[in-house]
Amino acid sequence: MDIRERAVGAVVGSAVGDALGAPFEFGSAGAFGTRFPEAPAGSSRAEGHYANEMCGGGGWGAGEATDDTQMAVHVAYSLLEREGLDLPDMFARFQRWARSDPKDIGLQTEDVLTNGMPWDLAAGVHFQTTGRAAGNGSLMRATTPAVYFAPDGRTATMAAARRIAALTHGDRAAWEGTAIFHELLRVTLIGDDPSAAIAETLAEIHPDHHDRYATVLDPAWHPTDATEFNGAVWPCLGSAVWALRTTTSYEYAVRAAIDLGGDTDTVAAVTGALAGARYGRAAIPTRWTDRLHVPLPGSNGEVLRPSDLADLTDRLLSRTTHPEAPPALDEA
Repeated sequence: MDIRERAVGAVVGSAVGDALGAPFEFGSAGAFGTRFPEAPAGSSRAEGHYANEMCGGGGWGAGEATDDTQMAVHVAYSLLEREGLDLPDMFARFQRWARSDPKDIGLQTEDVLTNGMPWDLAAGVHFQTTGRAAGNGSLMRATTPAVYFAPDGRTATMAAARRIAALTHGDRAAWEGTAIFHELLRVTLIGDDPSAAIAETLAEIHPDHHDRYATVLDPAWHPTDATEFNGAVWPCLGSAVWALRTTTSYEYAVRAAIDLGGDTDTVAAVTGALAGARYGRAAIPTRWTDRLHVPLPGSNGEVLRPSDLADLTDRLLSRTTHPEAPPALDEA
């Protein structure tokens, strides 16, 4: 399987997980599987014997992606149009999107994008004021930049992840979790096992945050061991890696993620990216991709379909220049 198949699998797979999980957000564990039990051996949902799980609900249309994917698309647009990491431009795009009345936007992200502070101060001021900025909002949008920076290697991709995360999240826990995700996805895109890369990746994490990620990424950890809601960045990432590690297909990984309950759209989006990269675009059920669409509020009615996401991924992969690795935050 080539890197394009894996990369398109990651981007489309993340969007599918997002849209599939959205109607079950903040629901109880097992709600998805109870409503949509697995098809018995020898039968297929595609044959019409079972309802399509891409059902919509809770204010979402069937197959409609949420803010998770919308922000990931805006990150990609900025990287491509600015030919690299232009943080003020990316922040301005986030602000325009936030002002366009999206259906969903995290409370923390909304405050940072609307508090009137400049791009390089807004997230830090929010964190200093509230003391709370370790949500998974920087993780949910990280698939497109992870694909873009993957050719540049571990150091560059992790550095870029931290810089992008810091636009909206002032807590370094969010920076480190997003950096880990970037690296695990990079490893998966080249066909290696992300679980085997965890130890080396953790060695690159800031020491103040090493232990919490080592805990949730340990093979013995289960999402029910989490001490925080999976809307926080580290249990969200840990749950996604758990879902990938304990299943054998894209479909089963995403189903397992949604059945954890809680922040189902984001946990499934992160899981869908990793599983899409592992199993490839062809492994994502067509009954889900057929309904997938990504509306972009504030963009004159633009709606992306799976073919558009595939084209976007091709552009992320085909950049001809590789900008220098962004400096570490401590060096900026």
